[in-house]
Amino acid sequence: MTVLPFLVAALLFLAGLYGVVTSRSYIHLAVCLAVTQSATYVALLSVGYVRNGQPPVTKGSTPGKPFVDPVVQAMTLTDVVVSVAVLALVLSLAMLAHRTHGTVDPEQMRETRG
Repeated sequence: MTVLPFLVAALLFLAGLYGVVTSRSYIHLAVCLAVTQSATYVALLSVGYVRNGQPPVTKGSTPGKPFVDPVVQAMTLTDVVVSVAVLALVLSLAMLAHRTHGTVDPEQMRETRG
């Protein structure tokens, strides 16, 4: 098992988290959340990777050859669906903010707080 995918996942997560913290726009926030979520894809797929692995459901499986864990693949697919839902929610909130306030910058909407 190699450490490189985990380092890539950590780098993606830190870059996305930095972008979320320093975001000055809801659109930028949505993109940074997508980058952060892609770090979880890399981490999950690197956990489930098996060198020379075979599919878990096959008719002619080779004895002695390791199987790939299908649960990790299903979790990654679920993660993609959740990421799309979160991205759609953040972008719809950005559209609503632009429609009501004329901007997507949270700092310019500060005076509208109650």
